[in-house]
Amino acid sequence: MSRRYLLLSFVAFVAYSLVAPLLKVAMETIPSTTAVFMSNTIMLVLLGGLLVHQGQSPREYLSHPKLPHIVVWGVLLAVGLLAYYRALALGPVSVVVPLYGLFIAVSSVIGVLVLEESLTFRKLSGIGFAVLAVVLMSL
Repeated sequence: MSRRYLLLSFVAFVAYSLVAPLLKVAMETIPSTTAVFMSNTIMLVLLGGLLVHQGQSPREYLSHPKLPHIVVWGVLLAVGLLAYYRALALGPVSVVVPLYGLFIAVSSVIGVLVLEESLTFRKLSGIGFAVLAVVLMSL
């Protein structure tokens, strides 16, 4: 079994760790909605370039039976990002990021309950400690 997902998870962790501090500095003078638009436009351009480079097209998936999942995900992502950016513009990174980070624990619980992933004592303890960490960091 390939462990490439671990390397990709680490890259995502490092990259995303820099997002909130950079956004906080940028949004001292750039409105949060504008920052969401600009950063996501850059993301779309980069992703479009990657699709072209890989010779892929999203067209064939426009009638895919799982498309409604992607649509709902897109709406939730937009709402989440707008709220996250605005919270960062208004509040301290040290409080906003941990609260936002609760999605990790909630997503894990959903994985267990809805996607029937295994729940071990270690995973349950990790979820509990994650919630405790957020509470302690946000006070």
